Amino acid sequence: MRFLFASDSFKGTITSEQSIRLLTEAARKVFPGCETAGVPVADGGEGTVEAVVTATGGQIRRVKVYGPLMEETEAFYGVFGGDCAVIEMAAASGLPMVPQKLRNPLNTTTYGTGQLICDALDQGLRKLSIAIGGSATNDGGMGAMRALGIRFLDKDGKELKGNGADLAKVADIDISGLHPAVKEAQITVMCDVTNPLTGPDGATYTFGKQKGGTPEILDQLEAGMKNYAAVMRERLGIDVEQKAGAGAAGGLGAALCGFLNATLKSGIDTVLDLIDFDGLLDGTDLVITGEGRIDWQSAFGKVPSGIGQRCKAKGIPAVAIVGGMGQGADRIFEYGIESILPTINGAMDIGEACDRAEELYASAAERTFRMLRAGMALAGK
Repeated sequence: MRFLFASDSFKGTITSEQSIRLLTEAARKVFPGCETAGVPVADGGEGTVEAVVTATGGQIRRVKVYGPLMEETEAFYGVFGGDCAVIEMAAASGLPMVPQKLRNPLNTTTYGTGQLICDALDQGLRKLSIAIGGSATNDGGMGAMRALGIRFLDKDGKELKGNGADLAKVADIDISGLHPAVKEAQITVMCDVTNPLTGPDGATYTFGKQKGGTPEILDQLEAGMKNYAAVMRERLGIDVEQKAGAGAAGGLGAALCGFLNATLKSGIDTVLDLIDFDGLLDGTDLVITGEGRIDWQSAFGKVPSGIGQRCKAKGIPAVAIVGGMGQGADRIFEYGIESILPTINGAMDIGEACDRAEELYASAAERTFRMLRAGMALAGK
């Protein structure tokens, strides 16, 4: 009997590594002598670098960069497999890096994310996977591209800084200084949204409010984004305005695809490929996955759906241990997950559940294996 454990973290309570340890202990208690394996997993959001580095035996590289407000800070990315890097834009340009009172997407920039990409290229890394969730920015990716050598010019030929307010000022784009290693690089963008760059479903009106945009600011940014897209199209022949995913991370998706020829791919699928999850399934009898809360959204690019579909393709049953269940959680059954087992075992508030998270998870893990043992006994009759 071989079990594979591959769960997302339960934000703020159970890490992927903790879940592996607790599941291993429970499995060996109920099935003495069983074989177990575990791998941390993330969906292309927070924790992606850590999960990939842990699974591949890679390393974390720390780099001095400029944050969303051009403040000096330290960010990081993962290095593995000889010439591969995994980057989280949130580490350099993330919303939590901007104090609530200073949140204004006119002022923020992706420059630090570009510095991470530049450093990876300078290190000789040529296969880059970039997770672009959790941004504080709405600059169309100008900041990141500026860090890589592209110059955005106003009507007087002066170089712009590359924040949200500069979108409306772009009159020309000079790509002659783009980092030369970009031509040799294979860049994958982990992206699970399909929003275009502009329009009612675009970067600004969909995500700008949560980054501090007022209605007036959003209207200004949208006009600027349309100008930016028009200049890309007219000056360079790059038309990504309505491309699915171009609006991700405040338009960084558009810049990565348009200027760096990157490919957009599901975050969870990218992570599973990077850690060779399909190879880990060989010889496995059951997979246990999970996340903090499972609901209808879990069927769209989250860890349980990604794991479930890979397992379903190979005819391997998978179950999910979760912190809680929300509306539409049963939709996950269509994606290869056979059952959902919540950790909550009685009436309690969220505070108590978080305080007792490890205890509750351990109990749910043991209940899972006991139920499995009962099922095996029935099957043997």
